[in-house]
Amino acid sequence: MGAPWWQGAVVYQVYVRSFADANGDGQGDFVGLTRKLDYIKALGVDAIWLSPIHPSPNRDWGYDVSDYEDVHPDYGGLADFDKLIAEAHARGIKVVLDEVLCHTSDEHPWFKDSMRRGDKSDWYVWADPKEDGTAPNNWLSAFGGPAWSYQPARRQHYHHKFLRQQPKLNWQHPAAREAGLKVLDFWLRRGVDGYRLDVANAYLHDTLLRDNPAVPLEERSDATWSDADFLQEHMFDCNLPENVLILEQIRRRVEAFGDRFVFGEFSEGYERSGAFAAPDEGLHGGYTFFMLRQKLLSPGFITGNYALLSGHPRHWPVVAFCNHDIPRTVSRLGGAPEGDPALAKLLLALLFSIKGTFCLYQGAELGLTEVDLKREQLRDPVGDLYYPVFKGRDGCRTPMPWDADEPNYGFTTGTPWLPVGPAHQRLAVSEQEKEAGSTLAYTRRFLAARKAEPTLITGEMKFIPTPPPVLAFVRKLGEARVLGVFNLSRKPVGFDLGPLGTPTALDLGCGEAAVTRGSLQLGPLACWFGRL
Repeated sequence: MGAPWWQGAVVYQVYVRSFADANGDGQGDFVGLTRKLDYIKALGVDAIWLSPIHPSPNRDWGYDVSDYEDVHPDYGGLADFDKLIAEAHARGIKVVLDEVLCHTSDEHPWFKDSMRRGDKSDWYVWADPKEDGTAPNNWLSAFGGPAWSYQPARRQHYHHKFLRQQPKLNWQHPAAREAGLKVLDFWLRRGVDGYRLDVANAYLHDTLLRDNPAVPLEERSDATWSDADFLQEHMFDCNLPENVLILEQIRRRVEAFGDRFVFGEFSEGYERSGAFAAPDEGLHGGYTFFMLRQKLLSPGFITGNYALLSGHPRHWPVVAFCNHDIPRTVSRLGGAPEGDPALAKLLLALLFSIKGTFCLYQGAELGLTEVDLKREQLRDPVGDLYYPVFKGRDGCRTPMPWDADEPNYGFTTGTPWLPVGPAHQRLAVSEQEKEAGSTLAYTRRFLAARKAEPTLITGEMKFIPTPPPVLAFVRKLGEARVLGVFNLSRKPVGFDLGPLGTPTALDLGCGEAAVTRGSLQLGPLACWFGRL
């Protein structure tokens, strides 16, 4: 029996609202996405991951769900969604949903019933205030301030890890838990192939409501101070060891529908959350924010993440360099504001060749850069809270540039919900399809060649000790071995092949590279692959 389809798969993340607008209202939709499936197919990816599709008041742009059994009218109707599924499957593309089950919108009927102390009274995390009326404990919201809001209807506080409009579901309550699991059943029956679970480390909370300990002063960095909740170690509001039992229950529920895939987002406390548990104990996989928060392109960008995995050899990693929550990788790691094709190609080669299942965020195949928006253009509540120190997440959520000669670069005929990025005009699909050496062409070429190299899909990986800025590893599957060597700097470097001999070059590299007398010479931001 072969490996499951998701091991080594490339999952293309679609931020639906910013992908393709078919009706001119400025919002991406299912019809627009369906029309672009041939483009996605041509990339060579295996699946698409859709940002949340459910009805929502959009306080947090879909991550505050008000109805789990319908789709947001901005995107179309259920018939449009069903056609998207059918058309994707006809092209051999799996469809994975972004499911938000740790919390709902405060406009969800479940929460309204809970406020009235109805049948769902205990479906959310409620607690009495302290004698002085303040919050039950010191838990902090990721979006600022206490993670509790007072509700006069119950004379109690309710817990919210994010916005006050995102009350936390009580997964300790059997009926609430079953309701969440039935959401998964509903969409699996409709034909989806799996899920990405939002904040998968936060299903359970400490029922004693103990205070989180503070991060010691000597361990705080600029990154710690940038977000108030980083000042705490999240030991009791989330990341409970028992959380892995919930993840296992979810995985088994998903597996009941056959060959499906479920992976999680783990924002902190990766070890405690159970994300690295063996596949028969937790989810199929998960990604951490370790890579997503790195701002220095060095070997540690990769080896640090895999060091977390070293104690869990059976865990299958999910790898993401950027997504809808994090500044685009090219900009975050020092690329030029107008684009940096050399850096973009190197990062794509690295993403596609290390061990894991890969999340490729829309536009990364074009080398898109972060868009610098003005305050009045921001739509993200995080940007509103932390501006100007942090402008939020809108800079990586701007519309996809399709045609450089069209208004809004072909995304919409109307007014886009977020502005297009001026620097994205020259990076548009229409422009890159004219260039044999473009980032888009390299993405397509690499993924096509990778399909013929199973070692790069499911092979084991071993790093080769070498000083920075070189990163080197060997992927092995049976007797087959493939060497990958990367120069993570803008200066030429050499790599001694030594006992590796003289590998046979594979047509996967980028930049300038040459093998001479047992040594590999790499130009700036170059990589090279060879069969040993």
